Amino acid sequence: MADGKSPGIVVTMKLSTRNQLAGTVTEVAHGSVMSTVKVELKGGDVITASITLEAAKELELAAGSPVIVLVKSTEVMLAVED
Repeated sequence: MADGKSPGIVVTMKLSTRNQLAGTVTEVAHGSVMSTVKVELKGGDVITASITLEAAKELELAAGSPVIVLVKSTEVMLAVED
C-alpha cells in the first residue's frame, strides 16, 4: 500500500529534504518496537537508520531493497581527539 490507503497506487512527490542518498539495504534487524536498517551507499559507505518496527514492515524492507536515505537534522555534531 504505497499511499497507506489504496493497494497498488504509487504516489510520487517532491521533498524539501536536501540530503537524499541512494543506497541498498544490506541488513534489517527487528526489535520489539524498533528496527535497525543498514544501507550501503555508492562508494561503500554504510548508514544505519533506526526506524519503527511498524514502518520497516510497511516499507517491506529487506536485504537488497533499493532505498533513498533522507537526512533531516536540526543539529550535526563533530568531535576530535584532544
